[in-house]
Amino acid sequence: MIIEQIYTGCLAQGAYYIESDGEAAIIDPLREVQPYIEKAGRRGAKIKYVFETHFHADFVSGHQDLSSKTGAPIVFGPTSMKMGFDAIIAEDGQEFPLGKAKFKVIHTPGHTMESTCFLLINEEGKEEALFTGDTLFIGDVGRPDLAQKVIKDLTQDKLAGHLYDSLRNKIMPLADDIIVYPAHGAGSACGKNMSKETTDTLGNQKKTNYALQEMTKEEFIKEVTTGLTPPPSYFPQNVMMNIQGYDSIDEVLNRGINPLSPAAFEAAANETGAVVIDTRDAQTFAKGFIPNSINIGIDGSFAVWVGALVPDLKQELLIVADEGREEEVVTRLARVGYDHAIGYLKGGFEAWENEGNEVDSITSISAGELASLMDKDQDLEVLDVRKNSEFLSEHVLGAENAPLDYINESMSKVNKDKTYYVHCAGGYRSMIFVSILKARGFENLIDVKGGFAAIKDSGEIKVSEYVCPTTLL
Repeated sequence: MIIEQIYTGCLAQGAYYIESDGEAAIIDPLREVQPYIEKAGRRGAKIKYVFETHFHADFVSGHQDLSSKTGAPIVFGPTSMKMGFDAIIAEDGQEFPLGKAKFKVIHTPGHTMESTCFLLINEEGKEEALFTGDTLFIGDVGRPDLAQKVIKDLTQDKLAGHLYDSLRNKIMPLADDIIVYPAHGAGSACGKNMSKETTDTLGNQKKTNYALQEMTKEEFIKEVTTGLTPPPSYFPQNVMMNIQGYDSIDEVLNRGINPLSPAAFEAAANETGAVVIDTRDAQTFAKGFIPNSINIGIDGSFAVWVGALVPDLKQELLIVADEGREEEVVTRLARVGYDHAIGYLKGGFEAWENEGNEVDSITSISAGELASLMDKDQDLEVLDVRKNSEFLSEHVLGAENAPLDYINESMSKVNKDKTYYVHCAGGYRSMIFVSILKARGFENLIDVKGGFAAIKDSGEIKVSEYVCPTTLL
């Protein structure tokens, strides 16, 4: 028997490949499904099932394409939602044979009403692994406020109550040596306190996971709903795509991997109103870029930040990328439902520059340079664009918090006539922030390269006393 976690760091997401006696199942697949098909093919296995733990909010699952390409049925747990594709709606307790092993359906409403865990009973008949989706994470549980964005009569308190019952009545009675395989790890917006570990024994989670400790339902509801921040705006749209269906990934890639000359690229931007996303490294971008383009680097939480900052999934996008990475960019956009990339700049930014087209730039200074400026001007305006919890834990004295997560609200704190020095944790988010505001006519923002990490390392700038973030919830 094979159990393989296929973890995608930029989404903090775990998909799973399970194989027994020539038959395979895929749980919570990503949008691009060819790697699963190739893996099964190399092993001479047939993909028998595509299991979905729930209707995901943070990414578009590959269930529809994978089923279409392999003939494997899609299996969801109990749900009343009408889907735009064929699927098996399993009953609580129903079993699905896989080679010499089998899966048992455990309906665990709470994160969403259809949330389901899949219990793997191995070839020896032992309950070995539990694929928990967003019901149970390592160190956390799924947030109970997302489904209410889709189903109007639900509240987060009602969902949290269901989650309490599911955990106590369905999960905790299982054996301690069962391995928990969740859908997400640290960095996902589907929980608030996930561990960096991506697997654990159920027994250890019973001891260490705050949500599995002894408490009343009322205490649990308060615990899991305290400290929740608003989810990214694309989450409800991803849910609907996962329920209703979507364009084939092949169509999306064919549309997006469309090389455009500098002239054609400029014409497309002017004629369609497409947003130009430059995916190069932040400091490379700062030295020169197409005017009004925004920087969201591919070597970071790229898809998540596009989702947070581009509210309309149907927005047409034009891509500037390092040569050879164009397909990667389009694929990662599609993972979160941005299916309308319409082309990329052939030859990259260098081709644009070589044509003599207009370019723009952003001033970026070191932490040492910022320290020197602060010595001369005690009233220097410093903007910290990290999350509020990061800011509260430790920050530059006198800095103002303007989180990138809430760019429109944060922009209201910026006076176009003043100069601001902008930093995040390491330089990724600050360049996004500055590029967006520059595209909106804010010309007096200066990036601090290396972010708060470089500021602290310099030892030249006063920062507040550290407060552990967990004490702030």
